[in-house]
Amino acid sequence: MATDVLRRNNVTVAGEDGPPMLFAHGFGCDQTMWRFIAPHFEADYQTVRFDYVGSGDSDLGAYDPDRYDSLEGYAQDVLDVCEALELDDVIFVGHSVSTVTGMLAAIEQPDRFDELVLIGTSPRYLNDPPDYYGGFEREDLEGLLEMMEKNYIGWADYFASLLMQKAEGTDDVVEELDRSFCSTDPHIMKQFAEATFFSDYRDVVPAVLTSSLMVECRDDIIAPMEVTRYVEEHLPNTTLRVLDVAGHCPHMSHPDETTAVIQQYLSAHGAE
Repeated sequence: MATDVLRRNNVTVAGEDGPPMLFAHGFGCDQTMWRFIAPHFEADYQTVRFDYVGSGDSDLGAYDPDRYDSLEGYAQDVLDVCEALELDDVIFVGHSVSTVTGMLAAIEQPDRFDELVLIGTSPRYLNDPPDYYGGFEREDLEGLLEMMEKNYIGWADYFASLLMQKAEGTDDVVEELDRSFCSTDPHIMKQFAEATFFSDYRDVVPAVLTSSLMVECRDDIIAPMEVTRYVEEHLPNTTLRVLDVAGHCPHMSHPDETTAVIQQYLSAHGAE
């Protein structure tokens, strides 16, 4: 079973015999997106990277549309990898949609996780007036999905640019995201998009008791500051650090700044 999971999720382990750090990628990405961050922790931690089923070099034959119809299915991938490697006291590092899968996993098995590092957090992308601003109207997201169906290559280029907001010096990141989107099966990508962007996990946030670090960008269309403030208010035992950068992928566009705030947090919290 353990071997099957490690192969299924294309698990990569590196670093020393320290506390485990599990890196979970965002929508449309894969574990290679962590290559600018993870190596900085290998001297003190056992770093673990993986691909969700349907992403990267995972086993596409293991993809189950019923399981991955919601983010709970992706959270189960996280727990499966932890169980296969017998990981405890895990420092979970998740980007974008994986901030929610990390929360779900920590609620399901709270004793498994020591810290959550949440980059670009959003429990709901849709606006829900008058009390919640997620950043998107339903017709905006439905339009993106329609574009995905009619012109997948065009959608990939547009969405990659949207994630980075054309921030200065991010052309290489946009191109990499574009390639990653284009390399993923469009049917799997569409289902992942629906599970991500039409979900509402606001009720999950207050139930997360694991201590956490939120790493957010001052200007992020996907996870705007209104969402950041909402999560900070409702997530128990969290610490917020706002990077003075634009875009949604600071672990790729600004890895040094992102690494520094994570290291500072873990050092201050004794997670070593």
